[in-house]
Amino acid sequence: MNKIPLTQTGAEKLRQELHNLKTVERPAVIAAIQEARSHGDLSENAEYDAAKERQSFIEGRILDLEGKLANAQIINPADLDVDGRCVFGATVELADLDSGDSVTYQIVGEDEADLKIGKVSVSSPIARALIGKYAGDVAEVEAPGGVKEYEILDVKYV
Repeated sequence: MNKIPLTQTGAEKLRQELHNLKTVERPAVIAAIQEARSHGDLSENAEYDAAKERQSFIEGRILDLEGKLANAQIINPADLDVDGRCVFGATVELADLDSGDSVTYQIVGEDEADLKIGKVSVSSPIARALIGKYAGDVAEVEAPGGVKEYEILDVKYV
């Protein structure tokens, strides 16, 4: 299986979610199933059906997280020596050449991406356009509304 790139922070969040699922969510759903079973006829028991569905989701998510963590390639941006190039884990400050607006993004793994907090997936169009470029370069991003151009103002590894 392919290695899944993750930052240290992203890997820790996945570990925390896995721990929560195994120690809190799984026992709670098992208790809910036992409670629903005690109510008698399972064929018309909505509580039982809901608890079994929740259990299925939890077990699937546990398997998914265990697989991702087992195949994770954890990258610490502070340890990178790439001479100012945009790479996985880099925090990049950009200026939109059309509007002049400035934005800052960190290029992270797919599971850690959250645009609201400035984290973009390494497989996103903007990250793909930035990878390999340096401060001062212009990146052209294929956006749904057409091509957008961004000037790279700064590249940091924090």
